[in-house]
Amino acid sequence: MITGRQVRAARALLNWTQEMLAEKALVALTALKRLESERGLGVHESTTDQVRRALEAAGILFIESGQGRGVMFLHETSGIETRQARVRRVRSPT
Repeated sequence: MITGRQVRAARALLNWTQEMLAEKALVALTALKRLESERGLGVHESTTDQVRRALEAAGILFIESGQGRGVMFLHETSGIETRQARVRRVRSPT
């Protein structure tokens, strides 16, 4: 599951506004603001999934390891299967 902090970081890497991401992810702006809030306001899982997919399609890779979570901007957008394989390689074994 991605965090609001990761979404904000991903938007910064892409130089996207909240309005731009909401439009690309086909979610309500208020839902995106809730997802990104520091207070951890709840949103539907489908909203989080749509936001994640839109960011991944733009070249964002979500990273999770034993040391924390983050994002990386890839210069290519070669398909979800490739990105998922990269995530598995980046994650540390548990």
